[in-house]
Amino acid sequence: MTRAARPLLWPLVPVYQLAVALREVQLRSGMRPVQRLRWPVVSIGNLSTGGSGKTPLTIALAKALAACGLHVDVLSRGYGRRSALPLLVDVGGTTETFGDEPLVIAREACIPVYVAAARYEAGLMAETEGAEKQGAREQGSETTSQQVSKSASQRASIHLLDDGFQHRQLHRDVDILLLSRSDLNDHLLPAGNLREALRAAERADVIAIPADDPELEAEIRSRGWQAAIWRLRRRMEVPRVEGTAAAFCGIAQPEQFFAGIEAAGVTVAARIPFADHHRYSQSDLKRAVTEAQKAGAAALLTTEKDRVRLGALAATLSASLPLQTVALRIEIEDEAVVVGRLRKNLGL
Repeated sequence: MTRAARPLLWPLVPVYQLAVALREVQLRSGMRPVQRLRWPVVSIGNLSTGGSGKTPLTIALAKALAACGLHVDVLSRGYGRRSALPLLVDVGGTTETFGDEPLVIAREACIPVYVAAARYEAGLMAETEGAEKQGAREQGSETTSQQVSKSASQRASIHLLDDGFQHRQLHRDVDILLLSRSDLNDHLLPAGNLREALRAAERADVIAIPADDPELEAEIRSRGWQAAIWRLRRRMEVPRVEGTAAAFCGIAQPEQFFAGIEAAGVTVAARIPFADHHRYSQSDLKRAVTEAQKAGAAALLTTEKDRVRLGALAATLSASLPLQTVALRIEIEDEAVVVGRLRKNLGL
């Protein structure tokens, strides 16, 4: 076992452990009822706090399923938004209204994304709106041709539950868990970064692991976990910079972001980390610009999530120090086979 990230908080770990155990008892006893939607639900989540690639995997899987002709939507909590009401994400909206991750997913995957504090409510909205749109399509098809039956005009539908491994009040048909080697050597909150003990991985139907860690699958099997294994390849799309760059971000693992930029061949002259899901102000942007200028940087680089959180502030930057976005993409190894098996398991 590695040393805990916050060893001074070790005394609080038993308190957190007790809260997790109590929640487990409530779920198993029915004190916290599990609600079920009409359409199948595929959950994508992890054990640790942030930084595992849930959002890019959700985007990749959504695109792959939509390419098969399925109607796909995403249900998200919308972390950091100022309302608990269920809403359909407007791609031109703000993080205050929808949250950063839902906006990124909606813009990149080009599918409906619904946000709500209770994701069951988001699912109900999705199914209601989906039924209304389907009804409109059926009426149109019946007026143009009697040869097209109602059943032929219907598309199978599926919900993707973003960051859903711990959100167990909503029934899921398939649980996908992202897992890395660092998780196996981590500790429970608040001393470490794990939301649940490692044995929670036994709930997973699929464990998604980095493709560049070939020995991780053997270690997973040695623990008796029987889930199917998906291998993921992470790829950072770093824009070309003439000279050095200053990079800033408000994510769970900022050093991973900075290292990825340098691995792509860009020299990072200034590294400016903010707290995860940081809500930017004009003074934050001024700080980033000042540090970039002191370092002689030719551009500012940030993540997609940070770019959407900046909102209109990004337009205040000078053209002499352009802001460029670094995108994280995930590719599913043997995607066609994996998606085919997933559809078979769901009966779609």
